[in-house]
Amino acid sequence: MATDRSSAGDPASTLALLWGEPVATPGRRGPRQAHSPAQVATVAIELADAEGVEAVTIRRVAQALGLSPMALYTYVPGKAELLDLMLDTVYARMPRTEPADDGWRARAAAVADDNRALYRAHPWVAAVSTSRPPLGPGLMAKYEYELRALDGTGLGDVELDAALTYLLGFVQTCARMAADERAARQDSAMSDEAWWAANAELLARVFDPERYPTAARVGAAAGEAHGGAYSPAHAYEFGLRRALDGLAALIEGRQYSAIDRDLHA
Repeated sequence: MATDRSSAGDPASTLALLWGEPVATPGRRGPRQAHSPAQVATVAIELADAEGVEAVTIRRVAQALGLSPMALYTYVPGKAELLDLMLDTVYARMPRTEPADDGWRARAAAVADDNRALYRAHPWVAAVSTSRPPLGPGLMAKYEYELRALDGTGLGDVELDAALTYLLGFVQTCARMAADERAARQDSAMSDEAWWAANAELLARVFDPERYPTAARVGAAAGEAHGGAYSPAHAYEFGLRRALDGLAALIEGRQYSAIDRDLHA
């Protein structure tokens, strides 16, 4: 199955679209455009939110705007460039959570929470590959804001970028797993608790707790605590603390080294 990814279109056309630069189209004449790129992006985003990114086609977006598919091509060169416009738009509209305090952990936690909220509002974003990100103003503002959360901690520039990638990668993984959990619940029309209850008798017949004693003990404890095999909220909260602990080891190591150098200077 093909994976939707950013920056899959023509780079020059994409950057011109994202940054509002005019694109030269020799010989093309037509009526004045009735919609802005922001309006096109909004319609496409609403469609993706409701039905998934695979539902976003030039025909569907054009229909929602009251245009012909050929007319929509005067706004966006194609589906790939439209996807970049959608991503950059949701990045630009992201809320900025007020950190609990001025410490780097609180700032980093706020960044993580902001991205989690983004994925909850727009689940399709977590499934799009952004190894080549859309380099528009929305993304650049997001990147600048998020880097500042970890700036001043003693990390070098390459480490700052890697630390942010590590943190956001954790959030994206949690978002994908949460989306899978929601999809399973919708497909089965059952909560996790109801699904396990419905299959308990079968599981009791095939599962030997004496052969898998650790799995039996831990699985029962986790299932009782979460009401199912997996809790997206617990996974995020537990994992975020561990992710910040990992960054703390790196940051505090850098700070200790700096103090040690100063003492021996």
